[in-house]
Amino acid sequence: MNTNSKHDERIAKLTFASVYPHYITKIERKGRTKEELHQVMEWLTGFDEKKLEELIAEKATFETFFKKANLNTNAQLITGVICGYRIEEIENTLTKQTRYLDKLVDELAKGRKMEKILR
Repeated sequence: MNTNSKHDERIAKLTFASVYPHYITKIERKGRTKEELHQVMEWLTGFDEKKLEELIAEKATFETFFKKANLNTNAQLITGVICGYRIEEIENTLTKQTRYLDKLVDELAKGRKMEKILR
C-alpha cells in the first residue's frame, strides 16, 4: 500500500516527544505500565530509558529517532492494520517503522501478553 508523500513527510517531521505522552496515556488507561512500554520500545529500537529521555529532550523527529535506532531483526514479523494501513504493505521505510511502534503500543494497550508482543 502506498502512503502519499505528504503523509510520509508529516510522519518524518513529527517529534517523538509530541507522541510519547499519548503512548503513555493510552497504555496506562488500559492498565499497563510505563515500564512495559519502555520494554516494548527497547525491544523494537534498542533504546533504553535513558536514551528515550535524551531523544525526548532533544525533540528528535521520528526520522532522527529511527535513524538512531537499532531495529530488532524480528520487526518484520509485526503485521496487521494500524491507523487504517496494513503494515506489511507500507512501502516507505520510515512510515513502516513508525507504524511498527504504533502497532506494538496498540497491542500492549489491548492487553496482549508480552511474550506475543516481543515476537
